[in-house]
Amino acid sequence: MRTQAGLTQQQLAEMVRVSARTIISIEKEQYSPSLMLAYRLARVFGSTVEDLCCLEENRKKEDENYERLSK
Repeated sequence: MRTQAGLTQQQLAEMVRVSARTIISIEKEQYSPSLMLAYRLARVFGSTVEDLCCLEENRKKEDENYERLSK
């Protein structure tokens, strides 16, 4: 989303009040943003936290794993 919006990591970081290192870590999937940071990011991109974090997709994967383990 960041690159599609034409933003640098530093620009996005400034917009959501974090360091560029935080944005880098999120993009490398080494850090999960807090709820407030996810909300700020979603607002920047005109999205929702649910869509930004692929919550529906991740919920389905968790449900499938749960069902597989409980058999």
